[in-house]
Amino acid sequence: MSASMLRAALRGPSSSFFRANSITAARPQPLAARAGLVVPTVLALPSNSFSTTTRMRSEHEEETFEEFSARYEKEFDGVQDSFELQRNLNNAFAYDLVPSPAVLSAALRAARRVDDFPTAVRIFEGIKAKVENKGQYEQYLAELKPLREELGISLKEELFPETAKE
Repeated sequence: MSASMLRAALRGPSSSFFRANSITAARPQPLAARAGLVVPTVLALPSNSFSTTTRMRSEHEEETFEEFSARYEKEFDGVQDSFELQRNLNNAFAYDLVPSPAVLSAALRAARRVDDFPTAVRIFEGIKAKVENKGQYEQYLAELKPLREELGISLKEELFPETAKE
């Protein structure tokens, strides 16, 4: 709304354009409106101008781990760029579970396909952060070792041995 229309709305009806009714004629205009200043006010709008939609509720059922794995394998198979890869990784790791080795292998292949070596290394850091203990991390490493060697992906521990003592 332009400033001139807002000023006109704040002033009320003008006697030259509209017929003044007895209520508006008897009521004095605010000083700011008479001076032509735009003052933020709450305009009295009819109640039907506001949205009255109800809050959306999710009608989806709980997703099983197998459905989650299949969905993210498909997502990583369709990745076209680094942004999409990282977005899918953030979404996959946001759940309260560790993605399956099949999902992680699809993510590693996607990282290789879009030539994103740093993200491939970070996938293993994400696994290390998500697992409950070092034994589980070692199991993931053993499961994904052939793929790591095939794709030429190093671990952070191999790249920076001095920081691996944490």
